[in-house]
Amino acid sequence: ERSKTKWRKATKCRAVKNIFIGAMRVISLSFLFAGINVAYQRIYQALDGGMESLVISLLRQLVIILPLAGIFSIFVRNAQKPGLIKDPYIYKPDSIMLDMEDAVAENQKDAARFSLYHALKTINYRVCERVVRINGLDSPYWKEDIRCSVAGGCDSIRIPKTESAQDVQLVEREIISAEKEFGRPEGSVLIMAAIESARGVMRALDICESSERLFGIALSGGDYTKDLQTHITGTGIELMGARQNMVIAARAAGVQCFDTVYTDLDDMDGFRQHVENIHLMGFDGKSIINPRQINIVHEIFTPKQKDIIFAEKVVREIDTKKAQGIGVFTVDGKMIDIAFYDGAKRTIELAKASGVYKGDL
Repeated sequence: ERSKTKWRKATKCRAVKNIFIGAMRVISLSFLFAGINVAYQRIYQALDGGMESLVISLLRQLVIILPLAGIFSIFVRNAQKPGLIKDPYIYKPDSIMLDMEDAVAENQKDAARFSLYHALKTINYRVCERVVRINGLDSPYWKEDIRCSVAGGCDSIRIPKTESAQDVQLVEREIISAEKEFGRPEGSVLIMAAIESARGVMRALDICESSERLFGIALSGGDYTKDLQTHITGTGIELMGARQNMVIAARAAGVQCFDTVYTDLDDMDGFRQHVENIHLMGFDGKSIINPRQINIVHEIFTPKQKDIIFAEKVVREIDTKKAQGIGVFTVDGKMIDIAFYDGAKRTIELAKASGVYKGDL
């Protein structure tokens, strides 16, 4: 009887212990997620419009891009942190950028590369494209970054601080070598060049025409303004020259052009005006650092139904009138000629890429 009583007490103690351990696990996880949330909120609140470099390195920029290729958003994650790269597809970006550069401490590059390779090989990122931002070409890390990225199966490489066509071609040679080494089809890994200096802006056309792999260029406003010996003001004045020069170069070369981040997270009205301005300048997309900005960017860059309908009318009328030998005519009271054709076709292609096209052209 005494042994039975002892056994019952032991069983009861084990049950209580298991309940206690389970409760503590739940409480620990709750505190963990609460702590992460509070930490991120405090970081966000500490930011101001002149701290773009800190935003990029600590918060990992969230990039929204709307090119014809069908990439609408690029979500940047620190490749060193498994918790940050295991499931970013839940935010439904079209592309995920795994960052090996600013977000990774100098003594953690090897660990980040290990994490990057296994993430690329084992994680199902659904339909998201995988972009890797490598370390700068002045560092000892970038070549191994490329080998690791290509071996893992990335879709494209982003070159930081690009200042010449030679920079792009140097990276391209390493990509070709890695494709051969790891059995990837030649040309399967594309290139994006980040322009972050006055020299890079002045050589934007050469950079855009440097390689058939290069699909776009991107402005990094924080590093560029530092090189220009000024700072981010929020007005856009300090970036006006770089923006226009880069858009013109991209259009001349037939590649895409993406704008830098807007860091005042409390000024959503200012952000909207800012995105509308760069859209009118001809940019293909906009970098963002907070999920609250994503809907505004999508709204502005995605063609409206009235614009799609008008574009369809223009395409059909031009096709018809051209066959009849008519060069100038009106559509909905607006004078139209052949010069409007490419713009109308682009509107339709963008609508298709955005998933909002319901027509038959």
